Amino acid sequence: MSHQNPHVGRAPSQNDFGEFNGGSFNITHRDTNAVLNLNLQKGTTITCVPGAMIHMSGTITLVGERHFSFKKLITGYSMSESKYSGPGRVALGPTLFGDIVTLRLNGPQTWMIGRDAYLASTDGITGEQVTQSLSKSLLSGEDLVIQRIGGEGIIWLTSFGAVDRLDLHPGEEHIVDNGHLVAWSCEYKMEKAGGGTRAAMKTGEGFVCRFTGPGSVYIQTRNQGEFEEYISNIATSSAV
Repeated sequence: MSHQNPHVGRAPSQNDFGEFNGGSFNITHRDTNAVLNLNLQKGTTITCVPGAMIHMSGTITLVGERHFSFKKLITGYSMSESKYSGPGRVALGPTLFGDIVTLRLNGPQTWMIGRDAYLASTDGITGEQVTQSLSKSLLSGEDLVIQRIGGEGIIWLTSFGAVDRLDLHPGEEHIVDNGHLVAWSCEYKMEKAGGGTRAAMKTGEGFVCRFTGPGSVYIQTRNQGEFEEYISNIATSSAV
């Protein structure tokens, strides 16, 4: 009889709330319209992507938006970040329909995240770019840069669609389509779906990641690249 991992397919808690040094948080409207609500004490600062703020108390201070280098960034690109300082409340939301994942980092543990996954983080979270080999990038159709995050604190990630968490036992393997990845903490390698280019063309699948436990993988139920292609096809058809 095959062993079925009881932790595969586990969704994040629907009542995601907690505290951190200098504040507290809760996530509402889960699965597809998630909102991150933060209550910040005086002097506590939260970093997030620009444009994520939905509303905030009049006592919250926008510390500033600045450009940051590849070595310091979380999201993987030369762009700006916003910092909000308490006291008061601030609500953040992602651009696309989706959920929000809370990751608590304790120092030794590191995670890899996709380029569009970052939403916000507390002080103490660090990030560095990880450049894939050129062959991996060409095969996967993904950008060369993903991010390794570490430190101590909380990072909030976003998804397109709902989120599932796969918890893998040591030596256990699981395959995930590249377009559905949010974050992972286990070993992985990229490969062609179906074992070859010809097979991939027949199945309509592209390239995937093969993960090996121990560790966890957060996956999103919708593929942003496929959605963009769908919208583009509709726009093109309407213009004809």
